[in-house]
Amino acid sequence: MANPYKETAWFKFLSNKYVWVLLFFCTWMLFLDNYSYFDHRILDTEINDLENNKKYYQEEIKKDQEHIKLLKNPDQIEKYAREKYYMKKDSEDIYIIEFDGDTIRKEGEL
Repeated sequence: MANPYKETAWFKFLSNKYVWVLLFFCTWMLFLDNYSYFDHRILDTEINDLENNKKYYQEEIKKDQEHIKLLKNPDQIEKYAREKYYMKKDSEDIYIIEFDGDTIRKEGEL
């Protein structure tokens, strides 16, 4: 008994050994290899995230360097200490005034 599908085009195409080798190779490269397509996509997103972090930290370094340049001046050091840490001279008093809209209320508080 002869196979009725033997003469069809799709059977000839699928019975070709080169097609099977090509399918195996593509499957291997897409899913199983250490350098697979999906692994590259994941690594590319990580690289993009790291480059964005690099830009952010470089900008922060520039800001910090500007602050360091400003703090080399004694007047700027005093201003920074007064604003940031509420430091004062011995003969001064500091009053911190809070308004109703300045603070965040916790749930359950009126």
